[in-house]
Amino acid sequence: MTDNLFQNFALNETITLQNRILMAPLTRCMADDELVPTQAMADYYARRAEAGLIISEAVIIRADGQGYPNTPGLFTPAQIDGWRVVTDAVHQGGGKIFAQLWHTGRVAHPHFFEKSGSTQVLAPSAIGVEGSVPRMRELSYQVPKAVSHDEIAQLVADYAQAAANAIDAGFDGVEIHGANGYLIDQFLHHDSNRRTDEYGQTVENMARFPLAVVDAISQRIGNDRTALRVSPGAYFNMAGDKRDRGVFDYLLAELELRNLAFLHIGIFDDAMEFDYLDGSASSYVRSVYSKTLVGVGSYSAETGSAAIAENKFDLLAIGRPFIANPDYVARVREGDELVSYSDEMLTSLV
Repeated sequence: MTDNLFQNFALNETITLQNRILMAPLTRCMADDELVPTQAMADYYARRAEAGLIISEAVIIRADGQGYPNTPGLFTPAQIDGWRVVTDAVHQGGGKIFAQLWHTGRVAHPHFFEKSGSTQVLAPSAIGVEGSVPRMRELSYQVPKAVSHDEIAQLVADYAQAAANAIDAGFDGVEIHGANGYLIDQFLHHDSNRRTDEYGQTVENMARFPLAVVDAISQRIGNDRTALRVSPGAYFNMAGDKRDRGVFDYLLAELELRNLAFLHIGIFDDAMEFDYLDGSASSYVRSVYSKTLVGVGSYSAETGSAAIAENKFDLLAIGRPFIANPDYVARVREGDELVSYSDEMLTSLV
């Protein structure tokens, strides 16, 4: 039974969702060469408007945040106008949509932003990742520059401006991408944060920049329209460290006080367990965070519904099945068979 997925859910006094099924952020690399959303993207999102909430693919907040080809931005007038076409299409279909705000940090590559005048990759510390850029294997990752205090302040301001741009573009709110080994997450893990100043070493220091971004965005657009995605279990472009648990214990206690729209687990498969979390990422977060929580990671409608019934989380985010099934919500509601996802579907917007 999946009846609980089709209940209305109030995120707060401002936003009520028509069901508990969220479309997870799914990077598709389908913006044009100026990182402007296309009409095909508007059509793609509109077909999925029956989701309780769509979380957009990750959207870069400024040029040097780009780490993959043709990922959309939200920092030029043309990009804002392009996203307005998308949000209008979703709203006309009765849906709601949040923009996921993104800076890839040490996973960025100058190939994408040299024309902006910048050639430096930025991160908490000058520690790179091995490997090459997906879809562009000829590009190897570079050792980043450790951001200065002035650069950190500018990043906070740019996140807040991107949030304001998102509201201008018609989004209902934003989800800050603080997960999956990207910039904000890099500050929260000892593997990538080796700083010895007020942004490193202690749990309070390591959480300082992420919380500054959350607070700046909340002040700019309202905490009721601000959400955050986190990955307490290091698993993607990141090595785990038992000390990370203390950082997230502190971070989540601080977030508990901020009344965000929701907190979203960043994990590809929630069956993964982490020794220093004493289990899965979602079970750990639920044990220390009592506000609205979004679960994700290889759940079906049935297993996700059961997890909600067991109070493991409040909302269910669905990823790849939404690529294969634009009418995912209707199929689940009617008990119809789902189309199986295949990697070939990544090459086109359907």
